[in-house]
Amino acid sequence: MNAIYDRISIRSFLKKSVEKQLITDILDAGRVAPSAKNRQPWKYIVFADSTKEELLERMEAGLDREEHISATMPKSSFGLPDARNTLRIMREAPVVIIILNTNGTSPFIPINADDRITEICDTLSIGASVQNILLNATETGLGTLWIANTCFAYKELTESLDTDSQLVGAIALGYPDECPGQRPRKALDEIIEFRY
Repeated sequence: MNAIYDRISIRSFLKKSVEKQLITDILDAGRVAPSAKNRQPWKYIVFADSTKEELLERMEAGLDREEHISATMPKSSFGLPDARNTLRIMREAPVVIIILNTNGTSPFIPINADDRITEICDTLSIGASVQNILLNATETGLGTLWIANTCFAYKELTESLDTDSQLVGAIALGYPDECPGQRPRKALDEIIEFRY
């Protein structure tokens, strides 16, 4: 229970590598998460060192394209400066873990209502898996940042990954170089409504 309340998003990491076995153990917590119809739609691809830099160069190219050539998400372009900052954080983190939905396809391709419901259920399942990973990392003394800004470089990243699976996001992982306070949360009476 402590990890639930102690977990915080880390945006500054020490220049210290993370052992492969420790990463494997942390990801194993994600493997045992509940999933809709037991589909277990998650896949995690771990990047460090030069492979991480190559991946992030592709992400930077996607951000450049989004800013200067053809915005695929024009209503979300206000988030591009934050995406640049996220890229900086990902470069600082010793490890970046890419999150895929192995049952999903590109969010830029229309799908029917049945497939959309399946996609929603799988996304919820992946969220549960990611939360297990974040909590396990917290328990081991590692810091994490759950990242969705990969959406701005979706094309470049999926091409670099050579995958047709849906890119859900990423996790930056490493030893924290900061201890920020908890961010504000809504009060319980704002989020809970009893009807009995």
